[in-house]
Amino acid sequence: MSITSPLSRRSLLGHFGLSAGGIGLGGLALASLLQREASAGTGVLAEPHLPVKAKRVIYLFQSGGPSQLDLFDDKPKLREMDGQQLPDSVRAGQRLTGMSGNQSSIPLVGSPFTFTKHGEGGATLCDQLPNTARVADKICFIRSMYTESINHGPGVTFMQSGSQIPGRPSIGAWLDYGLGSLADDLPSFVVLVTKDKGGQPLMSHLWGAGFLPPKHQGVRFRSGAEPVLSINNPPGVSRESRRAVLDGLRQLHEHEFAQLPDSEITARIANYEMAYRMQASVPEVTDFSDEPQHVLDAYGPDAQKPGSFAANCLLARRLAERGVRFIQLYHPGWDHHGGLKGALTRQCQETDKPSAALLDDLADRGMLDDTLVVWGGEFGRTNYGQGHYTPGSNFGRDHHPRCFTMWLAGGGVKPATTWGETCEFGYNVVKDGVHVHDLHATMLHLLGIDHERLTYKFQGRRYRLTDVHGRVVNGILA
Repeated sequence: MSITSPLSRRSLLGHFGLSAGGIGLGGLALASLLQREASAGTGVLAEPHLPVKAKRVIYLFQSGGPSQLDLFDDKPKLREMDGQQLPDSVRAGQRLTGMSGNQSSIPLVGSPFTFTKHGEGGATLCDQLPNTARVADKICFIRSMYTESINHGPGVTFMQSGSQIPGRPSIGAWLDYGLGSLADDLPSFVVLVTKDKGGQPLMSHLWGAGFLPPKHQGVRFRSGAEPVLSINNPPGVSRESRRAVLDGLRQLHEHEFAQLPDSEITARIANYEMAYRMQASVPEVTDFSDEPQHVLDAYGPDAQKPGSFAANCLLARRLAERGVRFIQLYHPGWDHHGGLKGALTRQCQETDKPSAALLDDLADRGMLDDTLVVWGGEFGRTNYGQGHYTPGSNFGRDHHPRCFTMWLAGGGVKPATTWGETCEFGYNVVKDGVHVHDLHATMLHLLGIDHERLTYKFQGRRYRLTDVHGRVVNGILA
């Protein structure tokens, strides 16, 4: 073996191991490495740990931090004390962000919206969510979410990966690693981002595989002629030519694999084949021409505008039908530090009807029972106004991690339920708090996974989505 020839890590370990009869440190290290990465099409779990209630997840992530106090958690006390100072006894010295921590005045602000109870469950919703109100009895509202994150980057990363620091696997990657794929012509984990929305940037690490093998990362679908980048054949290359090239590559890779058994080689072949199959499946799944008009109407006028939240909700249902296990939607624009009333109204107009239509659509197709739908952002908003405020004036709210609201539906969740309580000022959780790790533990539980048993050894430590704590919220399970 020439010392000048370039060798990959696997090649080096393989040569070292083979030279010692396959029993040296190199052989052992290579075997360990290949064993960790061996899961092509199926997950590492031979079978689920628990009864499976949800086969798939559609996560409607509302990036920016929707105001729970203006959507789901009505606080008459704030309207009663509008313009008065936040009592020190309520804040209790808790940290504020740098955007409002230096304000000389911390004035309480009541919601400008009207709240009404809906359905047999009596869920309280603001008047900007009429369609969500209509399907309220399909939903479990969690009013007592809380997190440690007070800024967007760490907050969004925490909600997606169980860590505030980028580099950990996202929840969709964990599911693909553990459970594998339900489809042979589409990725197991698909990401959709609403087109042309401002707000905080959404980085690809949010749907990344972290230290898991790269094949488990999410595949982003975009609007336009090429939903998946580089999947189309270049001009002048026919599908038959592509097939011939792949057949040739397969022979070369099989020859390479015979010389050095390496799961990365087989994974590479599988990725090429998946891309080939996706050339047919992606155009079909993204073509809404076969959808009945009444279905398009249910999602709203934006349903036929590629890249809109409505179109992405409809696409999510189509992907779920075809076996995609984890479908992640991102809808930015909820970061309302100012002009909250008008901005929140616009956000609700974009998201309320499609979100409700998705639940109805899944239910009509018999899919809601085994599809978990999750709606929510990275944290909530403060009960006080940011910047100068006088009663009746325009206002915004700062970030608030101490309490916020999310909702879940389908997939083994108890419908027509409101879980948890916050104080009369909407500042602290006072009953049945649900931490981010608790949410993740519960989601995994519904998918048949014990969150403490799905782990991956990296740099000498076994990691899991819920890090070192988390509990299943049994009170919201059907």
